[in-house]
Amino acid sequence: MEIVVYGIINSITLSLISLGFTLVYSISRVPNFAHGALYIASGYLTWIFLNKCSGMPYLLAIILGIAITSALGAMIYQFILVRIRGMEISEIIATYAIGLAILEGLRWGGLRGGTFSLPAFFAGSVNIFGVSVDYQRIIIVGAGALTFTLLYLFTRYTKIGLAFRGIAQDERAAMMLGINSDVTAVLSLAIGSALAGLAAILLLPLGNIVVETGYNVLIFAIAVCVIGGLGSWGGVVAASFLIGFAQILTESFLSAHYQMVVALLAIIITLLIKPSGIFGKQKELEERV
Repeated sequence: MEIVVYGIINSITLSLISLGFTLVYSISRVPNFAHGALYIASGYLTWIFLNKCSGMPYLLAIILGIAITSALGAMIYQFILVRIRGMEISEIIATYAIGLAILEGLRWGGLRGGTFSLPAFFAGSVNIFGVSVDYQRIIIVGAGALTFTLLYLFTRYTKIGLAFRGIAQDERAAMMLGINSDVTAVLSLAIGSALAGLAAILLLPLGNIVVETGYNVLIFAIAVCVIGGLGSWGGVVAASFLIGFAQILTESFLSAHYQMVVALLAIIITLLIKPSGIFGKQKELEERV
């Protein structure tokens, strides 16, 4: 039962980590390799507001941290990616370089060691089917379900959300109907970065704010998106549960140090067997040949 409970929690955690990366790619077709850096930047900004600005409420620090991260994501597109839009290799190199600059810049600025951490929203724990689970993880599960529900409603019942869907389905046809592709891409980067920040605020109280976590988050997000299928929302959920339970089983029977190995092996196996992912719409190798 412990494997089941923590498997579900770990799966939803991976979904939250990957959500922003998937949203950006599914709409603008930009692989945002700065995703992990934005995750850490949001957590660190929240920590700064909380600890350096005396008397600032935790909620206000969270809002400011996510808002600045969202603005940073929009600026990344507006000032850099707009010039290389459609050049896939250049987009990967540029976003990875930006992420590297952010993470190593934070390290150079003093983000070292395990002294930086965010407080949990609520202290204590509760028993679920005989398994002790702290309140922060319960909040993560609830917030993950709520976030997916709100995104579903947003993309189907709002003007911006429908524009997102139009661009994702057929960019040229959407542009002929008056939808501005660059404005949509800027908004997708802003919302995707905000989702990375939200994931950081929910997950970082379980550990410390360290630069290395940014690299790990990027790898996990890529693993989920590759296995589920780039741009597929259903694939994100399926891949998150697949990797999430595989990691918990590995941790239970081997060691927690093998969690990253599980993610990397899952990427390799998926690319060998089904390059498009579980629900991906990319053409298979035999179709391209």
